[in-house]
Amino acid sequence: MDLFEKVSEDIKAAMKAKDRQRLDALRGIKKEFIEGKTAPGADGVLTDDAAMKILVKMAKQRRESAEIYKAQNREELAQEELAQAAVIDEYLPKQLTEAELEAALREIIAETGASSAKEMGKVMGVASKKLAGRADGRAISAKVKELLA
Repeated sequence: MDLFEKVSEDIKAAMKAKDRQRLDALRGIKKEFIEGKTAPGADGVLTDDAAMKILVKMAKQRRESAEIYKAQNREELAQEELAQAAVIDEYLPKQLTEAELEAALREIIAETGASSAKEMGKVMGVASKKLAGRADGRAISAKVKELLA
């Protein structure tokens, strides 16, 4: 079962459970998936890789919105955004810990043969693909800079 089908099944379960907050988050995910399927050049198919990118983007947007709401003292809206982010996170692979991220990046650096900060782009290209959905781009970039310095 691909991610699109799983989300559709979970929507049904949330409706039966009358879980309004989860249902809203799942409907948002499905809406983004449908838009991804019908986007120009998508040929009506949404691969799990494309779906994963959409989920990562959505989770990041929710967290950024929550930060903005907190800065504006709108705690109830921030909590709603964080709750939706938590639902989205259920469909993402487990995030790497700091130690796991460092080990994976050391392996990628060895693979690419990078030895200085000038070669950061080469490492980032490989790391972004291999660690997609499992680590935040900023965290990857910061750790690569640290390791190549």
